[in-house]
Amino acid sequence: MAGSSGTTARNSATVAVWTLVSRVTGLLRVVVVGAALGATYFANSFQATNVVPNIVFSLITGPVLTMVLIPALIGALERGGPDGARQLLATVGRWLVLVAAAVAGVLVVAAPALAWTLSRGIPDPAQQQHGWWLTTLLLVLVAPQIVLYCLVHLGISAQRAQGRFALSAAAPAVENVVLIGVVAAAGWWYGYGLDVADVPVGLVIVLGLGSTLAVGLHAALQLFGAARVGLPAWPSLRRRGDSHSAEVIVRLRRSVGVAALPSLAMYVLIAIASSVPGGVFVVQMSYSVQFSMSYLSSRAVSMASLPELADARADTSAFATIWRRGLAYALIAGLPLAVLLAVLAAPTAGLLAAGELRGTALVGSLAGCLVLVAVSQLVTGLSDLGNQALYARLEDQVPRIASRVTLGVTAVVGLTALLAPAGGARLVWLVAAVLAGELCAAALVLGRIRRVIRPERFVDRRALAGTVFAALVMIPVVAGTWWAQHAYPGGQLATVLVLAVGCGAAVAAYALVLRGTWRAI
Repeated sequence: MAGSSGTTARNSATVAVWTLVSRVTGLLRVVVVGAALGATYFANSFQATNVVPNIVFSLITGPVLTMVLIPALIGALERGGPDGARQLLATVGRWLVLVAAAVAGVLVVAAPALAWTLSRGIPDPAQQQHGWWLTTLLLVLVAPQIVLYCLVHLGISAQRAQGRFALSAAAPAVENVVLIGVVAAAGWWYGYGLDVADVPVGLVIVLGLGSTLAVGLHAALQLFGAARVGLPAWPSLRRRGDSHSAEVIVRLRRSVGVAALPSLAMYVLIAIASSVPGGVFVVQMSYSVQFSMSYLSSRAVSMASLPELADARADTSAFATIWRRGLAYALIAGLPLAVLLAVLAAPTAGLLAAGELRGTALVGSLAGCLVLVAVSQLVTGLSDLGNQALYARLEDQVPRIASRVTLGVTAVVGLTALLAPAGGARLVWLVAAVLAGELCAAALVLGRIRRVIRPERFVDRRALAGTVFAALVMIPVVAGTWWAQHAYPGGQLATVLVLAVGCGAAVAAYALVLRGTWRAI
């Protein structure tokens, strides 16, 4: 039975609020790492190796795990109650963790080769050799995170299948806060802004083990949340299974490319960004802002809508109604964020580039990247909403095709960045590659949704027009905010206050106009 509008809105709000906490701490994490390590090649190595476990986890299943497992758990609960869901979770978890452990071992063996790709951009041969060794050590220390991320997503799936969203969305904040503490303490003890020639081994060990400990605490919280809702996500050591578990595992294997290929494309971009001192910070910060904003808007809606979409997959009319409602909520949340970031990209970049990065040329590059991110976050969120809807219908062919297209477009556009000088223009072009790939993926996924729900309407056009009009009303207010902080420059605190007041006024204007237009509808 399809969920109500109030349920979707309430769950979306829950996900958005707690995701806000997690994503703000995630942004702060990147800011602190950049401020402590500076525009250095070692900062590139640490930032890059910290995303490698996530990329490798995507090679196994990545976030697709929740898209496949949540509908399966809902079906298991309907067929066999909690016992059937527990068996499914235990069997799939056992397979997943065994595969993850094997892949983590492969990462340890392949660490020297991966480290070579991440340190190749260092121009000085002696520093390049030392940077390669430090990067190799970091990769070995973070390899266990691959298994831990599997446990994280198993716990998330169990909680959301039971309609519980708060802890699963809030728990990443613990990982971010712990790593922030580790980086701040390590910088205070060993010194700030050290490059590869001056970095002691002790600093590398502290950072590597500290980041793995942070992920371990995150996994423990997600497992606790799963146990609390009656679906313990700890994998079973006994070899058992049924046809439903085998079917889920087959679907996971078939869907590997959906997350893996875009992640491989991101690895290519990070490797290219490593050729610019501090370049990985700019690309990763842009990526973090993009996902933070999309998780606060479109992705929050998609995560909240998945159980309802899965429940209504056999009823085209109900499915289409939930889709249009989710699409409307996603646009309502995503459009104002796009306007705010696009107009206020420069002052936002100045705030994010703190500490050792303040006053460097990277600030201008980051501002250019954030303008692109303003559009990309909306496109990515809508694409994710479409993927969730297709997986709710047990369809995975189009998401798999879209992932291949994303890899191809992102890699081709990203590689052309090597034609630009090793500076800010190269970094902006890399973020443009992400946007190009996401646009192609969104076109494929949303096109399939449109065909699936025919003859039902794809979008409520009057609601869409009202939302766009409300977003346009924001522009003069946001432009006035930009002028105020530019005409009367002050310190960091003054900029924060001006932006806070201006953004608050713009959102208030948006909400008032939106309320009026929707009432008219």
